[in-house]
Amino acid sequence: MDNELTELKKELDKLHPKASGTSTLLFPGIVLCYLTFSTDSFSAKHKSMPHIIQINYCKAGQIMWEMKNGNRIYLNPGDFSLHTMKTCTDSVLTFPNKMYQGLTIYIDLQEVSVNPPELLKDSGIFETLLSQKFCRSDSPAFLAGNEKTESIFSAFYDQPEELELSYQKIKTLELLLYLNKTELTSGQRLSEYQAEQILVIRKIHDQLTQHMEQRITIEELSRQYLINPTTLKTAFKAIYGTSIATHIKKHRMEQAAKMLRESEMSIAEIAKNVGYDSQSKFTTAFKSVFDVLPREYRKFPSLESKME
Repeated sequence: MDNELTELKKELDKLHPKASGTSTLLFPGIVLCYLTFSTDSFSAKHKSMPHIIQINYCKAGQIMWEMKNGNRIYLNPGDFSLHTMKTCTDSVLTFPNKMYQGLTIYIDLQEVSVNPPELLKDSGIFETLLSQKFCRSDSPAFLAGNEKTESIFSAFYDQPEELELSYQKIKTLELLLYLNKTELTSGQRLSEYQAEQILVIRKIHDQLTQHMEQRITIEELSRQYLINPTTLKTAFKAIYGTSIATHIKKHRMEQAAKMLRESEMSIAEIAKNVGYDSQSKFTTAFKSVFDVLPREYRKFPSLESKME
């Protein structure tokens, strides 16, 4: 490992006291690091290194970046980002779910330009692609995951031990080749959200979770809060990590389970309290989450939900 990445690894070990993970040298100038955080925030302070690029992939949880203009970007499972280690100098990362699991690939452009992986020689990837296409002017790129990127990143996990390093090397090369040929469009970039937009979405979230007995449509919320329906749906998913329907269903089922455990209310009453006029529809929804009927759950309340 070259001296700068050796020093970087030492810094990472010091900077991540609340994280667990492993670092592996894949090629000269390319290091893979798996990270798991169990905290609500993390302060990263390191020297400016514009020639080292980070590729960050979110596997689980969520990470929130606050930009210099005050806007915020949310990295959710499947999403990834690219930026130089000049961009993230003295930054604070926030984990809204108090957990984060993912991987980071560190690429020292000076090292790999001189000694690139054999299969990428003469490709021009390290000389021009990463810095000019994705990290121009040291600005970070935050990208939505897709079926292709997920097939690449998912293969970094759950491989037989004897094949793990081979998969890590192959998938890193495949990722770089993918980035080389992909056209970067505005539709691929994750949206930035202003503080005022985030406040509106949080108000909508609170209204929905505090009044689960009501069924409020996207259109009604859009008119009430003066927000475009599409913006409402995309912003909610970015900030909370799931769609409105999935998120509120999770809250409804958690509340229903609590009522089944702690009250003598009938199943019909509980169904109505969490927004179901039809007991049969509530029963179907509850069984899809807990794998048992509500009356069975009441007898065995230790059963766990399938929802994350």
